[in-house]
Amino acid sequence: MKIVAQFSFNNGKDVVLERYPELYKEVTDVVSLVDAAACKTKISKEKTMADKTLFAPIELNKEFKKHFYPLGWESRKEMCDYTYDEYLDGYRPPKKAKVYPFREMDFVKKTLGVEVQFGKYSFMVYNVCAKMTIFRNMGHIDTGIEIVPVKTFADEMSTGVSYFEQFVWDLKKRGIGDIDVPVLILGIDAS
Repeated sequence: MKIVAQFSFNNGKDVVLERYPELYKEVTDVVSLVDAAACKTKISKEKTMADKTLFAPIELNKEFKKHFYPLGWESRKEMCDYTYDEYLDGYRPPKKAKVYPFREMDFVKKTLGVEVQFGKYSFMVYNVCAKMTIFRNMGHIDTGIEIVPVKTFADEMSTGVSYFEQFVWDLKKRGIGDIDVPVLILGIDAS
């Protein structure tokens, strides 16, 4: 795979290159090592692409893990310890099996967080505008990198997968808030 586009959200590019030049090199090396062709294994059952072989996001994520983990990157999981003080008087939730909710960042090394996203646009926006802020507030990261497909790559996945160009448009129209983490958005393609 290769990086074919980038967008600096909240000065993310400058911050990444200033604070983490060696980790940025590791990230770009990992992207170049991912064998996208080996992940084109999903046979579509969608009407508009019936029987077409597509890239499988689950397999692509496995490829990234295969290359990030040996370099000392770790996934970071935080259990959510919910409080129920917000329920209105008189409301009692029904008893259910124990739930163990959590939030997880794909890869963290030092205080740089990396997310790889081949999902819907809402997940991309959530990663940058919510999850990275939460993980920063918990002291795990101070800067982020989000790796997403460009449109031509997303077109070879199931319908609904978002892409770099739409994501950047959303971030530009949203603007930067005072709680936003500096994030470098990397657009990748299979070839």
